[in-house]
Amino acid sequence: MTEPLVLLPGMMCDARLFAPQIAALSSDTVVICAPITRGDRMEEIASGLLDQLPRRFALAGLSMGGIVAMELLRRAPERVSRIALMDTNPLPETPQIAAAREPQIVAARSGRMLDVMREEMKPKYLAPGPGRAEVLDLVMDMAAALGPDVFVRQSRALQRRRDQQKTLRLCKVPALVLCGAHDTLCPVRRHEFMSELIPGATLRVLENSGHLPPLEEPEETTAALREWLAQPLVLR
Repeated sequence: MTEPLVLLPGMMCDARLFAPQIAALSSDTVVICAPITRGDRMEEIASGLLDQLPRRFALAGLSMGGIVAMELLRRAPERVSRIALMDTNPLPETPQIAAAREPQIVAARSGRMLDVMREEMKPKYLAPGPGRAEVLDLVMDMAAALGPDVFVRQSRALQRRRDQQKTLRLCKVPALVLCGAHDTLCPVRRHEFMSELIPGATLRVLENSGHLPPLEEPEETTAALREWLAQPLVLR
């Protein structure tokens, strides 16, 4: 695999989400962690990234990063050599969840963004274990660094996102669908559905992870990404 690897973090996360993978993979792969913080629509975020990313690249995204990855694949399939979708969702926002974001946006604008993040990143989103508190602390640090304006933009983008089922059905490149068994935000059954949509996709469920496998099970996540990167390209 000669193309660079582009990583897209989840909502209110930065490159620290993928720190173990960047450290492990960068010895033999060009690794780029691209921000998904500019724009209040998925289309706008994707368009801005395409102006900056290499001509062709492998693409891996987690949660909101996975949603942006699907939009990149939809807009520029010829530029994506392979795709990994982790703990994410190809479906549009439900009216109930879209409505629930409104008080969160109001709270973030009034200086209570970290309170919203504490409520959103309840421990139930992560697997039980001694490392959970450390992961949650890092999530809060990343959110604080990005700030309320990014929270509002990303919330709006999630509210307005499109259905990407057709995009996945048309995918013609090596695809990895990965999730944590304890992820209640983006559960295993949704990833089983995604893997069935994508021709020839590989499904990996990490038994000791929740919503953030790159931090909860870093070695297992890196191993899954290495296997995916080593897969031969599928002819278009």
